[in-house]
Amino acid sequence: MNILVTGGLGAVGSALVHELESRGHDVFVIDVDPHHHRQNYARVDVSEFRQVEKLWSGGGWERGHFNTPRKFDMVYHLAAEFGRWNGEDYYETLWKTNAVGTKNILKMQEKEGFRAVYFSTSEVYGDYNDVMVENVMDTYEVKQMNDYALTKWVNEQQVLNSAAMTGTESVRVRLFNSYGPGEYYSPYRSVICLFAYRALHNLPYVVYKNHSRTSIYISDVVRTLSNISNNFLPGEVYNIGGVDFHDIETISNMILKYTGKDDRDVTYSESEIMTTRQKRVDSNKAQRDLDHKITVNLEEGVANTIEWMKQVYKAG
Repeated sequence: MNILVTGGLGAVGSALVHELESRGHDVFVIDVDPHHHRQNYARVDVSEFRQVEKLWSGGGWERGHFNTPRKFDMVYHLAAEFGRWNGEDYYETLWKTNAVGTKNILKMQEKEGFRAVYFSTSEVYGDYNDVMVENVMDTYEVKQMNDYALTKWVNEQQVLNSAAMTGTESVRVRLFNSYGPGEYYSPYRSVICLFAYRALHNLPYVVYKNHSRTSIYISDVVRTLSNISNNFLPGEVYNIGGVDFHDIETISNMILKYTGKDDRDVTYSESEIMTTRQKRVDSNKAQRDLDHKITVNLEEGVANTIEWMKQVYKAG
């Protein structure tokens, strides 16, 4: 298939592109890096509709990438501003990229007729304390707890509305704490990335003791995501998560042990405001439809991540 991956230079996007190409698909990537070397790549800001539209309509623009109109069989729409605190510090960019950007892709989908996979997050389950099954929001009134979660829930509603009004065929996926090599550090990244980087560099970090997660290694994530191209069921929504339910302190201890560090730079706090405390995921639907499975356990995945960081950052 001809597949477009938006946000294809990101931590999940770049791994997904590699997996899709290994299966023989022709993959085109858009992102906002102005100088990326990839051949099948164009710089496109998804929040700007005219840039998005030109990807399909063509035109003499951006290193000649748009001289010929393009058609795609499927779009994986990952382009987004990521992270709970990133969404607070850069809320205007968050809403424009996430909500308006998704609307722009939907408008092109309504016009061009491609199938699409839209990316949501475990954060949409908000303050729900039980096992997170896909139909929770159909049964309970869930309070999304931050702007990042709100934009992703808005996106899901936009996808459903488009399907109801125009017949677009889409799948929604909710990722649960994916991690692994390829996730470069910033203060807004996942907890494993943040703890590992800071431990390697002897930098302080905070452990919120009353928060628990189910983490999933990047190769297991993208294998399941790629399987959607083989068994696309319009209208479905899938949790894609791990099986090891662990608290944040366990992750910190694991990283400290592997890096040979003590916890002198760690501050312990009871909880983080306006952030989901417990993320217990049910991924049975993804197992049934997408052959979702866990092949890399938490200890192995954390070790792989730290070894990758040691090489990238020359640290430890």
